[in-house]
Amino acid sequence: MQINADLHLHSKYSMACSKNMELSTISIEARKKGIDLVATGDCIHPKWLEEIKLAATDNETIIINDTHFIPTTEIEDKDRVHHLLILPSISKAEELAEAMSKYGNLAVDGRPTVRLDGCEIAQIAKDVGALIGPCHAFTPWTALYAYHDSLESCYGDMTDYISFLELGLSADSDYADRISELHRLTFLTNSDAHSPWSNKLAREFTRFNVPSIDFEGLEKAILRKEGYKATLNVGFFPGEGKYNESACIKCYTHYTNEECIRQNWRCPECRGQIKKGVKDRVNELADLEQPQHPDHRPDYIHLAPLAEIIMMALGHASITTKGVTSAWTALIERFGNEVGVLLDSNPEQLGIVDQRIVDAIMAFRNGEVIIRPGGGGEYGHIELPVSKDEEAEPQQQNQTKAQSSLFDF
Repeated sequence: MQINADLHLHSKYSMACSKNMELSTISIEARKKGIDLVATGDCIHPKWLEEIKLAATDNETIIINDTHFIPTTEIEDKDRVHHLLILPSISKAEELAEAMSKYGNLAVDGRPTVRLDGCEIAQIAKDVGALIGPCHAFTPWTALYAYHDSLESCYGDMTDYISFLELGLSADSDYADRISELHRLTFLTNSDAHSPWSNKLAREFTRFNVPSIDFEGLEKAILRKEGYKATLNVGFFPGEGKYNESACIKCYTHYTNEECIRQNWRCPECRGQIKKGVKDRVNELADLEQPQHPDHRPDYIHLAPLAEIIMMALGHASITTKGVTSAWTALIERFGNEVGVLLDSNPEQLGIVDQRIVDAIMAFRNGEVIIRPGGGGEYGHIELPVSKDEEAEPQQQNQTKAQSSLFDF
């Protein structure tokens, strides 16, 4: 059975998160996206755990509006590294909450900080039967490779228990598979959504082949048991991420790694701090010149949320304009959800909307879009290729290499 899963998001009890991050709202929006299995997020926050328990059918089953949920939480360790834990059941989430409450105040934030290192958190995760791996592993804040040069440096004797790594918005499989120690891990693409709407929820997701939509089925896929595994990673072009290139966190001026070193990581324009980008960090860590994908690694498809593609195609300034919402609604009604539009449709079927939208979707499928990389905390942005009929001023373009057709998958 093939399912689409977004395994990292947050509740209304996490800082800087929408008050609309309610289970019922998330479940409805997930169906519109085409996501079958969604993280609860924040499952050891006392109030959110109570809401999860009220919504659950039983200890291991949470299904709302035909969307399956699985208990998850993100935890920040004493070294500021973030870890994603995926739990088998509500009772195990309660056990985890009891264990973690000794080392931090779980009621302060849905994403708690505890006085433990990565090794100690992994040991507790193992004790309660949870899966664990680093969140957004390459970003320059609160991430594994922001503070460590290896998995073992973070997880110590528990390194072999780590089963997955979350790539984050600024990296993809090509980046991560230049690092040999990561080859054994399953890569996850998740949204880390702070809002339930279509441009945030499942903006990245993973497709799995599973025997069942529950923890046992997901565990078999992540651990690659009995032939089950991740079959597709879907996410941003790395250049879209906020920290892809090294850049000043105040004025967002980008610098090469050599310039950063020469300027002692201080922006000559505004004297702000230059934050090392994921691209430069991967180059430091990589022991391979080119990515070497292990046999179990699925393809990675670069996409953007459908509303953003429509907005770009029509030249509108917002995803909330009437033109964007009308086209988005027409496509969702025709194909059932965004995944159906972006992954499973053919060009002829897309003809119910403006041809510019069809052309934009095909440009993404063919890897023909132009990326203006992000950095320093500012998202990158995408430009659609100039059509043959349009006149364009010469400009330097960071154009992506063509990815395989989605019909190959």
